[in-house]
Amino acid sequence: MKEHFTEGSFWEKLKKGAKKAGGEVVYACLLLYFVLQKPDVPLWAKGIIISALGYFILPLDAIPDITPGVGYTDDLGAVIVALGQVAIYIDEDVRKKALDKTRDWFGEDFDSSLVDNKI
Repeated sequence: MKEHFTEGSFWEKLKKGAKKAGGEVVYACLLLYFVLQKPDVPLWAKGIIISALGYFILPLDAIPDITPGVGYTDDLGAVIVALGQVAIYIDEDVRKKALDKTRDWFGEDFDSSLVDNKI
């Protein structure tokens, strides 16, 4: 999955699929993205993040993203597993950046607790 992750493809997929994927998927992906930007995160953690985001970007996965209602559930699962593995690197700055960007797209009333409670 690492070969599918580029910064450009990440933002393109996120922007195109944000509403369909839902706020929880977007927020979880943004958490990973902003952790990836931190210079002090070790390579093993960056590898996990890049793999999970690569899976998110990949158009053909276990449940195709175009499947109504459930298309992004496998993506969310992969991203949540990755979040659990790199949770130690998710600080308040990362949470704030991810939450601010998600609220830009989904409104100020977006509730991040569904994802936050899993990590």
